[in-house]
Parts: sequence; structure tokens; C-alpha cells
Amino acid sequence: MAEPGTSPGTPGSTVVAFPRPAQQVGFDRLELTRILDLYGRMVAAGLWRDYAMNFDKEAASFSAFQRTAERPQARIEKCPALRNRQGMWTLFGESGQVLKRGHELAGVLSPIERRLVKAVES
Repeated sequence: MAEPGTSPGTPGSTVVAFPRPAQQVGFDRLELTRILDLYGRMVAAGLWRDYAMNFDKEAASFSAFQRTAERPQARIEKCPALRNRQGMWTLFGESGQVLKRGHELAGVLSPIERRLVKAVES
């Protein structure tokens, strides 16, 4: 800490640096709007009823459930570490299998969009 009468950064003062907490991955406003819009349409169609979000240092995920006590029917994961490889967006199915990977969120959500169109038509 700085001594009384001196400002931090002047000779004779001590500045204490605290380590920054680890950054966590999250969704930006446009991504979250797109995901929640799809979620709302799936709820209106009666296919989903609940959701959960998880934010870690490596990835952020959005899970959608038909019933709260079950496994998620779909999980959308954003992992920026994979941005230059197969894409940072991944869509997982109910059993954990990878349904789609990509660099763009819209492309990864397309299997769910098709399922929604089929459910609305029938």
C-alpha cells in the first residue's frame, strides 16, 4: 500500500497487485437472444419445458429439457478454444452424441429448427 502522503506509482510507494480471477466463457447478447428465441418456440410447440446454463473457464453451455428430472434433450456448447479447428459451437443430443459442429451458431441450431418445423406441421 502507498504510504500516507504519497500516491501509488511514485517512488517510495508499494503497489499491491491482486491476481485477476480466471475468465469464464459466456454467451454474448446476440448469441443468447438467438438461443432463447429458439427455446421459446420449442416451449410453445410443447417440446421443451426447462433449461439450464453452465459457464466454465473452457466452455459455456445451454441445456434444454423436456422434463426437469431427465437428461437434456439438447445441449448447445460454446468452446472458444476450438474456434480455429472444427468450430467453437457444438450441438449435443440426448445421449451426449455430437449432432453438429460449426463456426456459426445458426448452422449448428439448424437440426433443432428442422425438428421444430416438423413438430409444428404435424
